[in-house]
Amino acid sequence: MEEIVNKITKFIREKVEEANANGVVVGLSGGIDSSVTAYLCVKALGKDKVLGLIMPEKNTNPKDVEHAKMVAENLGIKYIISDITDILKAFGAGGYVPTREFDKIADGNLKARIRMCILYYFANKYNLLVAGTSNKSEIYVGYGTKHGDIACDIRPIGNLFKTEVKKLAKYIGVPKEIIEKPPSAGLWEGQTDEEELDIKYETLDTILKLYEKGKTPEEIHKETNIPLETINYVFDLIKKNEHKRTLPPTPEI
Repeated sequence: MEEIVNKITKFIREKVEEANANGVVVGLSGGIDSSVTAYLCVKALGKDKVLGLIMPEKNTNPKDVEHAKMVAENLGIKYIISDITDILKAFGAGGYVPTREFDKIADGNLKARIRMCILYYFANKYNLLVAGTSNKSEIYVGYGTKHGDIACDIRPIGNLFKTEVKKLAKYIGVPKEIIEKPPSAGLWEGQTDEEELDIKYETLDTILKLYEKGKTPEEIHKETNIPLETINYVFDLIKKNEHKRTLPPTPEI
C-alpha cells in the first residue's frame, strides 16, 4: 500500500509541476473515490494546493454532503459548496420543472456534466488541474458520464480497481462511515452503483482482473465458477463503452 501511495503522489506532483499549475481541484461527493483522491492529493501537494468542490442539488442525500464536508475539514482544505439545483431548473431538467419527468439517463448525465463545468470553471479561475475520481472498474465498464465525471486533467486512482480503492481508503485513514456506505454516483434519490450496474464490485473486479490477463469468458467461468452469463455481460459492457475510453473518431484525409 505504501508503494501505491508513493507512486500516485509522485504522479500528482509531477503532473502539477509539468502544467505549471497552482494545485488541483477535486469534486467531493462524500463517497469513497473522491475521498481517496482528495487524501492522496493533499499528501502529494499539501492542503493549501487542494480545493474541494461540493456540488449537491435538492435530491442529494444530506449525509453525502455531511461526509464531503467532513473530508474537507479533516484534511484542512478550502472547500466551496455550489448547489446545482437552479442550473438544473434553467436547463428544464426532468424532476426540476413541473412539466417534465425525470429521465435517469438524460437528466442523470446532465448533473455530471454541470458538475464538470463547475470544476473547470474553478480550475481556470485559480490555475488548477481537475483531479478526476474514476476508478479502473468504472472506466472499463463505462460507468461514468462522457464529458462529465470522466472529463479531467489527471486521474490519480484510474489504475486501481474499486476493491483496491477500498483497501487503500482504509490504509490512508478515510473515515469508516464513508468506506462502509454503499457506493453511489448520487444521480438520483436512492441510486447505488451496484444496483445500477447489476453486479457486485467484488464479482466485477474478479472478472476484470482475469480479462486483463487475456482470459476468455469460458476460462474465467471455469476458474471462478461465476456464471457465464454474468461474465459475458461484463465483456459486453467493456466493448459497448469503448467510446468512453478513446478520443472521438476522426476520418483519415
